[in-house]
Amino acid sequence: MPKIVDHEKQRKRIAEATWTVIMRDGIEKATVRNIAKEAGMSAGALRYYFTSQSELLAFSMKLVSERVRERVEAIPPSIPPLEGVKRCLLELLPLTDETKKEMEVWLVFTQRALWDPALQPLSEQIYHQLQTAMKRLLELLRDLGLLRSDVSIELETERLYALVDGLAMHGIMQPGKLSPSQIEEIIEYHLRSICR
Repeated sequence: MPKIVDHEKQRKRIAEATWTVIMRDGIEKATVRNIAKEAGMSAGALRYYFTSQSELLAFSMKLVSERVRERVEAIPPSIPPLEGVKRCLLELLPLTDETKKEMEVWLVFTQRALWDPALQPLSEQIYHQLQTAMKRLLELLRDLGLLRSDVSIELETERLYALVDGLAMHGIMQPGKLSPSQIEEIIEYHLRSICR
């Protein structure tokens, strides 16, 4: 009887092997051969799932987005709204080993998308999704009467996104400078500054 292979599980395993190679050796070493070795498969088997490095990086980035979305959706709706918004934002930041790995993959992907036309549409899509998520969080606070009346949703969306991006960069580039608790405190401080 032929062996049944879970192709989606295999693709995720390959994506995780890609993350490992990128984190350990850098993007230049994220070759089909090195990734296949890390995933415990042949280069030919890997090519069955991904025909190019760009396709593999795109899938890896989609997997990061999927995991963030799953964590955000797991936040209990019963917690106070401001706490819920804060926890959503914290899921985008490199505060754990897992989220640090995701953020490093995101940075590599973003850099590669600057010159790889195959990755640019996905990069723009993810940017738009994050921007939309920031806006929805702010609209939620407004609709619940928690946001100050003088806060511009449009401007605050960009400012909040810039704050989260900046904290993420600091967390990756200068990991010893801000502790996870300090990053959380900054997010809390910012949210308090725009709320009633």
